[in-house]
Amino acid sequence: MTRVTTTSPVHSGVPDLWHHYGRTRADTNRTVPGAFHWVWAQDGGPETEVLGDITGLVVADLGAGAARHAAHLVAHHSPARVDAIDASPAQHAMACDLYGHLVPRLRTVRAGATAHLEAHPDEYDVLYSVFGSLDFADPRQLLPAAARALRPGGLLAASTLGHYLGGAPAEPDVQHADVPARTPDGAPATMRRWVLQETVWTKLLDEAGFTKISVDRLPPTVPSTRAADTLLVRAYRQP
Repeated sequence: MTRVTTTSPVHSGVPDLWHHYGRTRADTNRTVPGAFHWVWAQDGGPETEVLGDITGLVVADLGAGAARHAAHLVAHHSPARVDAIDASPAQHAMACDLYGHLVPRLRTVRAGATAHLEAHPDEYDVLYSVFGSLDFADPRQLLPAAARALRPGGLLAASTLGHYLGGAPAEPDVQHADVPARTPDGAPATMRRWVLQETVWTKLLDEAGFTKISVDRLPPTVPSTRAADTLLVRAYRQP
């Protein structure tokens, strides 16, 4: 089957810091997930009801990784199309390999989320991110682009960390942290991650043109040293 993919410009020559992520799982589990979870541990909490009825809608997953959440939506919830957007060549390749059979309703897009959204105004009914672009793209650029890419009244839903892994509190201002990563050859590196307090997300969303903003804190199902609270963010583009 021909796999329909699209590509927007990404920074050439920059190491793919997501090269290793999910590779073991992709080798052992090629199934379409039977559930959709927002919480950090992917073991409970609310599911697709957060998005409402997406039948016939155009949806995008921002920072889709291997597109497992997007594949679930396509297989189980009848959207018109889900665009699985990720800048990582390795993640994009895994998504194409795992779920190419879901084309054309699942479309894999290798692009930075902000750049893609800026190039597609008024195209989407729903945008979502599960510890994806909302965590790893500067929200001062991403959120205004998301508002423009949504149709009037469209929904943005996202889960993000409620505090740092290990327990340090979220940032009271728009400040990123440099978190550990690895280049494809295994060399140590860092990537930027935004872990922000609820009030900071609310202010950013309001400034970006969203309305009916809500941020809910979801505690972990099972406490552990690597457990984390999840912030479930929902907001709508102004009609």
